[in-house]
Amino acid sequence: MLLGRESSASGPTPVSEARDTISPVRAGAEPRTTPAAVGDAVLPELSVVMPCLNEARTIGICIRKAQASFERLGIAGEVVVADNGSTDGSTEIAEELGARVVPVERRGYGAALTGGIAAARGRWVIMGDADDSYDFADLEAFVRRLEEGYDLVAGNRFKGGIREGAMPWLHRRFGNPVLSFVGRRLYGTPCGDIYCGLRGFDREKVAALDIRSSGMEFAIEMIVKATMMGLKVTEVPTTLSPDAEGREPHLNTWRDGWRSIRLLLLYSPKWLFLYPGLLLLAVGVAGMLWLIPGERSIGGVGFDVSTLLYFALAVVVGLQSVYFFLTARWFGINEGLLPDDPRIRRLVSGRGRLELGLIAGMLLLAAGLGLSVYALTTWNEAGFGQLDYPETLRIVIPGATLITCGMQTALSALFLSVLGLGRR
Repeated sequence: MLLGRESSASGPTPVSEARDTISPVRAGAEPRTTPAAVGDAVLPELSVVMPCLNEARTIGICIRKAQASFERLGIAGEVVVADNGSTDGSTEIAEELGARVVPVERRGYGAALTGGIAAARGRWVIMGDADDSYDFADLEAFVRRLEEGYDLVAGNRFKGGIREGAMPWLHRRFGNPVLSFVGRRLYGTPCGDIYCGLRGFDREKVAALDIRSSGMEFAIEMIVKATMMGLKVTEVPTTLSPDAEGREPHLNTWRDGWRSIRLLLLYSPKWLFLYPGLLLLAVGVAGMLWLIPGERSIGGVGFDVSTLLYFALAVVVGLQSVYFFLTARWFGINEGLLPDDPRIRRLVSGRGRLELGLIAGMLLLAAGLGLSVYALTTWNEAGFGQLDYPETLRIVIPGATLITCGMQTALSALFLSVLGLGRR
């Protein structure tokens, strides 16, 4: 996609071969903090979660590196492999190296991570792909930031280093920078690489975000929601290496790129609906006020009722877009997709808001009907014969616009009230 490194499926590697090349980890050092315990079982402090789909060539290497990090950092840790239907022996390799394999039936990168994170037992989770493109042997920076109290620590491959052949040119120069810029602009996230798959976080706080993406956009949704919900987010440099030779990509540049852009927009009703709507509304109203008195010209170019009609269209579309913003924002708040906003709550669900909306709609409707009746009287005065259409349309177009806006206002007020009804 336009975003970053491609993860992929690979051919099978015998379990015996993996055991010969990856030796078991030796006894770990004493953890720096006392881990929690349930009965006689000691719970890990850190869980490394790896989504896996046919990664036999590299899964063992990643597990061994993660276990080496536990030992070097002196932290009680576990490796959780979220298997998404591997058939190449990946799960057997993982189990023999001491990892805990969690089968995830629902297909998709995000679905696998959701299942793995839910099964993790550590207070902290570090997630990363099982293709050895991320260095699990160097997790110290993530752990340090988590110890400092950060809730989400994202990797930044552009600061840490992208090795030759690790990321396609289109992703590196266009896709990922554009998506990261949009994420910073729309949500204020501090992350300069919002698609990096290596990141650490507080398990309970991220689980509470209720991330719903099942595909590659999972990583973006995590950062967007964490930022919106006020979690402490930071980033650390990390490196990216090329995928194993012969691996086929799971990621589709255009499909997953569009899904990521769509997610960024859908979680920001202001930029998707409100700001474009207000712009159209302002331009439309200004243009109508400019043209209603009569024909205008700029630089020898004349503007008359045809242009007036398009300004009226801008008013109708702009107002509807504003109402779409209120609807989407209110729905997102009620469904837990977006943080609560007291201003929206007062505007939409305050006492008498439905009645005010209906009254406003009826006033606009009445004004439009009044102009329509006035136009009808001018036609009557002409004996219902030939009219001066430019002059008549200067009455009819504003009248029709007011009628449309009145109906939009009344119906939107009713629809918002329906959304506000309680559910069992």
